[in-house]
Amino acid sequence: MGAPLSAWPWENFGMYKYVLYGPLAGKVVYEWLYNEEHSYYNLSWCHHLLLLTALRALIHVLWASYSHMLFLTRNRRILQQGVDFNQIDREWDWDNFLILQTLVASMACYVFPFLQHLPLWNAKGLFVALILHVGVSEPLYYWVHRKFHGDYLFAHYHSLHHSSPVPESFTAGHATLLEHLILTLVIGTPILGAALIGYGSASLMYAYVLIFDFLRCLGHCHVEIVPHQLFQKFPFLRYVIYTPTYHNLHHSDKDTNFCLFMPLFDALGNTLNQKSWQAHKIFSSGSGNGDAVPHFVFLAHVVDVSSSLHVQFVLRSFASLPYTTRLFLVPCVPVAFLVLLAMWVWSKTFLLSFYYLRGRLHQTWVVPRCGFQYFLPFATDGINKQIELAILRADKMGVKVISLAALNKNESLNGGGKLFVDKHPNLKVRVVHGNTLTAAVILNEIPQDVKEVFLTGATSKLGRAIALYLCQKKVKVLMLTLSTDRFQRIQKEAPLEYQSYLVQVTKYQAAQNCKTWIVGKWITPREQYWAPRGTHFHQFVVPPILSIRRDCTYGDLAAMRLPEDVQDLGCCEYTMDRGVVHACHAGGVVHSLEGWSHHEVGAIDVNRIDLVWEAALKHGLRPVSSFTQ
Repeated sequence: MGAPLSAWPWENFGMYKYVLYGPLAGKVVYEWLYNEEHSYYNLSWCHHLLLLTALRALIHVLWASYSHMLFLTRNRRILQQGVDFNQIDREWDWDNFLILQTLVASMACYVFPFLQHLPLWNAKGLFVALILHVGVSEPLYYWVHRKFHGDYLFAHYHSLHHSSPVPESFTAGHATLLEHLILTLVIGTPILGAALIGYGSASLMYAYVLIFDFLRCLGHCHVEIVPHQLFQKFPFLRYVIYTPTYHNLHHSDKDTNFCLFMPLFDALGNTLNQKSWQAHKIFSSGSGNGDAVPHFVFLAHVVDVSSSLHVQFVLRSFASLPYTTRLFLVPCVPVAFLVLLAMWVWSKTFLLSFYYLRGRLHQTWVVPRCGFQYFLPFATDGINKQIELAILRADKMGVKVISLAALNKNESLNGGGKLFVDKHPNLKVRVVHGNTLTAAVILNEIPQDVKEVFLTGATSKLGRAIALYLCQKKVKVLMLTLSTDRFQRIQKEAPLEYQSYLVQVTKYQAAQNCKTWIVGKWITPREQYWAPRGTHFHQFVVPPILSIRRDCTYGDLAAMRLPEDVQDLGCCEYTMDRGVVHACHAGGVVHSLEGWSHHEVGAIDVNRIDLVWEAALKHGLRPVSSFTQ
């Protein structure tokens, strides 16, 4: 058993912990149904508590979202580390303290009935609360916080809070029950004290609690937002309000900077870190870490409107899981669509996420275009311009390899990146489409005893490479294409003795006895029904086809698992599992790790497929089983 009050009573409830709000929500619903007047003066204390809880949660979420907006914050990040899956999982129940404090507040409303009928406004209460905060809450928190850094209390309680390597707004709530009981006393003293002497108000309750949470999130933000010029102009403010840098120093040097919000108490207690002001100046000016140059960049794009919300700066917990459509996304989709349209007009390629692999920084940049826009003829030039600018920017920065995501290397768009390499022959950055590894992943998924496959998208770059590779393994390839000319050109590339294994077909009916379908062009549900029972659909089409046949199996998009020594990875790539990336992403990683000096654009060199596959396995990348019902 753990130490007393170190665990939460509802820690095993999962999502059912929110049922604890049920009695309060039930009372609110009852009053709204049976009370004739609906105004502030007629709202119950239950209504206020639930509304306040929702606003507090929103503050924490918004702060976390801001912290992950790397395109805005990368130069003012205090720590170079990223928030990884382990930290996200540890902090998953960060909102336990909101349940606790809501329940304690509801009990206080019964113990002190006058709290149920507070006026809307009382200016005197603000001054009383300020005095109680400075005179009671600040010194109480400072003293208790120092005690919690003693050997026993730290080991059994406070170490949980310090276990998060990258402080974020959710880290503020990540602590034990005992610590949050004490924090409830700290936050409740000014509110209850003002109410006891007759100066309490609903406005005070909202203002104090929300400002309290705002400042807690500020301190646990790993991005410095307080300008150092403010302290230069008004030096006394250094002792009145802390900064993200100030509290981050507490997390790195655990024997200093214990204050709640006011460094004055650290100065009085001789625990003020002497680096605080200089470090704050460095990070607030953006010169603390510089703009680190990535070794590898994956140039991604938005797949569709709803999946555009699957990013850390929207909701990191959602982004840490493979993308699936969720009910809570529905009201957000119209807003996301408007944002995407605005990005189409004003935005440039931006930094989305990063991780480290063997000491090298890998970043994901996003072209601000959605999947449907790639199929609009008038949008082609604009998309290519965005990709070109991203490549030139990477080249100027000193990036070694840039890999193009699925639609960014579309053959009809830019010839698999060849357009840019031909236009800029002196590029130092290596442009990679990753299709060689994509082909290798798909080919290695096909059982060795397969003698016949049906291939759609047969004349695309990937389709061509897959067909040429399989025919040399004496596998019959039914290539679906209406273009006899393109088929014959591919057939002539095969050695003479294997050309007969390539067969042109023009209808899906030709594959009604073939149980291995390789889908490189989107097929409708009706077309899928030509496949016999037991068919497996391999695919390299974006977006993936609909899984409608219960008597068949469907493969995910070609992907590989990153090596185990990857660090600071905290988001999933579209529908991929944790630590898994699309094969075109993995292809760029292999190119980077191998140090290859050539570009990989245009047509796939079939002779390099096995070489690239072996290189991927050598560096610790692993294939992912893609069979799903």
